[in-house]
Amino acid sequence: MTSTTLDSDDLVDRLASTIQSRILSGEIPSHSRLRQSSLAAEFGVSRTPVREALRKLQSAGVVVLEPNRGAVVRGTSPHEVREAYLVRAELEGLAAELATAHVTDEELERLHEAQQLFRQSIEAEIEKRKSGAAAEPWSAENDWERANNIFHEVIQQAAGNHQLHAAIAHLHRSFPRHLTWAALSRSSHLLGENIEQHNRILGAIERRDPPVARSEMAAHVRAAGELVAVLLERGR
Repeated sequence: MTSTTLDSDDLVDRLASTIQSRILSGEIPSHSRLRQSSLAAEFGVSRTPVREALRKLQSAGVVVLEPNRGAVVRGTSPHEVREAYLVRAELEGLAAELATAHVTDEELERLHEAQQLFRQSIEAEIEKRKSGAAAEPWSAENDWERANNIFHEVIQQAAGNHQLHAAIAHLHRSFPRHLTWAALSRSSHLLGENIEQHNRILGAIERRDPPVARSEMAAHVRAAGELVAVLLERGR
């Protein structure tokens, strides 16, 4: 394989990754049409690598190439969400169980730091709701998402199983990340319950209690999946 081919493949991969990240963050909504000409102009490339990137995303199930419409961001059905989160619940529950035996003091400290940021972001949002102040959803969402990602990622790393980590990461890449926050932020009660779920997971891991860590994590992920599925059903 020539250097030119390698460079071309790398460009296609980077384009596909960037477009997918925008879709998963919610920057590009479901059912949006992705125009090759617009993307090529934005990235300063020809249409060829953009077309190949979109084909790559089609293979990954992120977009659909429709006749006479081009690439369209694939919508997610409530049924698909429930199926995926059921699997995620078992995988992340296993990760929490394994983490109880392997978690280090440093990882526990990172979990506590993530939980503090997590709690602060949610409590700030709840206070805004109570005071009737103008909402600033992006600030709260970004803090919540960062803390939530750290919390789950540290647990998965502490589990020490690379195949398990890869399987969970694959499921995470299948759905827009902003959907969970969109579902939770509808209710102060839901936000508060989310804090408590994380507290119970962290407590079980800290006590080195494998069955409880697994069941609490699995219940937490299943609950999040149901909230997202209901959100999508209402949206329809």
